[in-house]
Amino acid sequence: MSLSTSNHSRDQGESQCERERTGGGGNPERLITENLDVWSSAIKRRGSQGRGGSKKIELYGIKKLRELILELAVRGLLVPQDEHDEPASVLVKNIEKEREYLISKKKAKRVKRLPEISQDEEPYSLRKGWTWVRLQEIIQISSGNGLTSSKMNKEGDVPVYGGNGVTGCHSEGNVDKPTLIIGRVGFYCGSIHITPEKAWVTDNAFITTFSEKNIYLDFLSWLLKGTNLKENESATAQPVISGRKVYPIVVGLPPLAEQHRIVAKVDELMALCDQLEQQQENSISAHQTLVETLLSALTNAGEKGEFNQAWARIAEHFDTLFTTEHSIDQLKQAILQLAVMGKLVPQDPNDEPASVLLEKIAAEKAQLIKDGRIKKQKALPEIGEDEKPFELPEGWEWCRLPDIGDLSRGKSKHRPRNDRALYVDGNIPLVQTGDVSRANGVIETYTALYNKTGLAQSRLWPKGTMCITIAANIADTSVLGFDACFPDSVVGYTPFDKEIDVRYFEFFIRTAKSDLEKYAPSTAQKNINLEILSQVLVPFPPKEELFRVVAKIVKLMDLCDTLKERIRESQTTQLHLADAMAEQKLI
Repeated sequence: MSLSTSNHSRDQGESQCERERTGGGGNPERLITENLDVWSSAIKRRGSQGRGGSKKIELYGIKKLRELILELAVRGLLVPQDEHDEPASVLVKNIEKEREYLISKKKAKRVKRLPEISQDEEPYSLRKGWTWVRLQEIIQISSGNGLTSSKMNKEGDVPVYGGNGVTGCHSEGNVDKPTLIIGRVGFYCGSIHITPEKAWVTDNAFITTFSEKNIYLDFLSWLLKGTNLKENESATAQPVISGRKVYPIVVGLPPLAEQHRIVAKVDELMALCDQLEQQQENSISAHQTLVETLLSALTNAGEKGEFNQAWARIAEHFDTLFTTEHSIDQLKQAILQLAVMGKLVPQDPNDEPASVLLEKIAAEKAQLIKDGRIKKQKALPEIGEDEKPFELPEGWEWCRLPDIGDLSRGKSKHRPRNDRALYVDGNIPLVQTGDVSRANGVIETYTALYNKTGLAQSRLWPKGTMCITIAANIADTSVLGFDACFPDSVVGYTPFDKEIDVRYFEFFIRTAKSDLEKYAPSTAQKNINLEILSQVLVPFPPKEELFRVVAKIVKLMDLCDTLKERIRESQTTQLHLADAMAEQKLI
């Protein structure tokens, strides 16, 4: 695709026509084509994955570029005017004659004439040869015919158009020429398509022109895409297309020859946007694959020499690898994986082996059971060699969570759980799964406050307890920043040895989260149980090394968060730059 301006534009040079087109010297096409890096690099992370797509990022700059192209097009700023073109005012007269003829033949409905367009209604300076019209003067809106899926003839060759485009096929059609249709109501309200020569249009609105000789259908499609047609009269109502709101809209109508030039240029630039979008998506995908591959090589490295080589490859290209929030998240996960594999800090042969600590913990656990402070649990199975996912360093041991600490579900026995009697004048924090999921390592929020009645039917967990969600969000973890209660959708974990930093186990569960999610059934309310958590194998280091591992993780996570914040700031700057560039055409 050529990114240069047309031969006609070059021949005009700095003519008056060209100066009018560019607003006195600026060049809209140059604004588009000479800043492709800015348009491509402005990326926004989606807050949620709503209907219509599952992508976690939005190519915001390219989206703004498409909007800019449309706005330049409908304002007459995208292609040069030609003084030899028949003025649009002549088209309007021709359209009026054809409309009256169609009405006389009952092929169009007469609607109440709207007032003449006042100067206050003119949204921008009109180009030479253009004229203002209300949409009522050039289009009519009708409704298609309902066609349920059961009535569709899947063997037919006539496409059925709904609000989101082709939705099926049929043996008959209710339009017999290319027709512009528009999603009339709901999620796809405002989406625009042009049907082939024969099609069936469902109960979405379809739009016909009064004069195909004077309105180029492809131009009308772009014109309506660049115009806000949605009606939404209340905060709760669905957006809807109706003639009552659409007909009064004022738009600029260019000469017919210019309509064709606009369509050709818009098609060219939209194709460029498609290319940019595909290139950017390919680049993002390749970048993610490269990061995943190099980090996987690091975590899977065997001997020390292999590990050093894998790290050297990452270190050499660190600045180009870790440039997105997603790549930083992958780096964080790799750090945690290396930590629990004993590869993040060096071992010290003087450290007391984990096996000795486990024996001490077992004795303490037995005493707690004897004293009635904890319940005796079902014996855990021996750990077989085939269960161990990787080889541990000298001094480490494989164990299960209940071998090291108290693993118990929260409590909330009273029904209904929202009974006000549990909360009136409450002062005891109640933490829910959402508080755990939203926390970044330390839980600092609570959902409600229990009173003494609420506490009596629950259990108070001490500050420093690790919380693990087992319903809704599986295996989200954080550590309580205060004493709190929580329901049985959350599991609490506290080491028997109070000197052990519980954060090590919180970091470990993050590495096991994807495996634990596999145990959740495919139901609307995903959940796992205490037994599943009890079976999880935990790589347990010597106590002194555990302290060093936690300290190293905290330091590296802080560095990652700093880097992530810089990336966010850079992305925000890119988004603002894309917005500013998109507004240049108005200056």
